[in-house]
Amino acid sequence: MTISMTGFANRKGAGQGCAWSWDLRSVNGKGLDLRLRLPDWVEGLETALRAEMTCALQRGNVSLSLKLAREGVEAGAFAVNRGALSAALQAISDIEQLAMTRGVSLRSATTAEILALRGITDNAAFEPESTEALRRALMADFAGLLADFQLMRAAEGAALQGVIAAQIARIDTLCAQAATEADARGPLQSAALKEAVARILGAAEGLDETRLMQELALVAVKGDVTEELDRLAAHIAAARSLLAETGAMGRKFDFLMQEFMREANTLCSKSQSKTLTRIGLDLKTVIDQMREQVQNVE
Repeated sequence: MTISMTGFANRKGAGQGCAWSWDLRSVNGKGLDLRLRLPDWVEGLETALRAEMTCALQRGNVSLSLKLAREGVEAGAFAVNRGALSAALQAISDIEQLAMTRGVSLRSATTAEILALRGITDNAAFEPESTEALRRALMADFAGLLADFQLMRAAEGAALQGVIAAQIARIDTLCAQAATEADARGPLQSAALKEAVARILGAAEGLDETRLMQELALVAVKGDVTEELDRLAAHIAAARSLLAETGAMGRKFDFLMQEFMREANTLCSKSQSKTLTRIGLDLKTVIDQMREQVQNVE
C-alpha cells in the first residue's frame, strides 16, 4: 500500500476536568520533521507524543497543535496567568531600570507583546498540581487522532498509487513505441554509416583498417539505443515492484526517477530521428510528472 505524506485530522475530547482540541496535519518532506505546539505545563506530554509519532510515521513535515482549557470553557479561550504576568512585568521593570542607569533608552513594551510572552496565557486555563492523569487521558485520545490521520494518508496514498501506476503504464507504452521506431531507423542508420565511411576515407589517405573499424564502431554505438531501452524496461519493472511494497518507499522512488530521466535524456541524444526524438520528449514529460507525484509518497 502506498502512503501519502499529505494528511489532516482534528479531534475534540474531554476528561480530568479539561476540554481539548487537536489539530494534526502534514505535507511532504525529505525526512520526518515534527513540529509540536503544546501546553508546556503537562509534564511528559511532548516526549510521549514524539515517541508515538516517530513510531507511526516515516517521512513528512508534520504539525501537531493542542488547545486545552477547563471543561465547559472553549479550548483556547483567553485567560491570563497572573503569577506569570507579574513575573514578566517585574522582569521588564528591572530591564528598564538597568537600561536607564546605562543611559540606554528603550521602547515601552505593548500589551500585545507582553501577552505573547511564553507562559502568560498558555497555562492559565488549567494548572493542576499533578498532570499525570491528564497526560494519560490526552495520550489515549491522541491514539484516535493518529488513527484518523493515518487513514487519511492511506486514502490519499491509494489515489496516488493509481496515478503513478497509470504513469508507469504510459512510460511502458512509450518505450515500446521507441523500440519500434528504433528498429525502423535501420535504413537511415545504414545511410548515415555509409556517409561516415566516405567522410573518413576522404579525410585521410592511407588510413589503416583498424582505425577505420574503430571509427565505424563509434558511429554505430552513438546511434544504438538498445541499452537505454533495456535499462528503461528494468526501471519500469522496479517501479511496479516498489508500488506493490508496503511501508515507506518514497526515497527509493526518488532515486529511481533520477535513473528514469537519465536514460530518457540519453535516448533523446541518440535518437537521430524526429519521431524517436518526439517519443523521447513525451517520455521525459511523463517521467517528470511522475517524479512530482512520487515526491508525495512516504
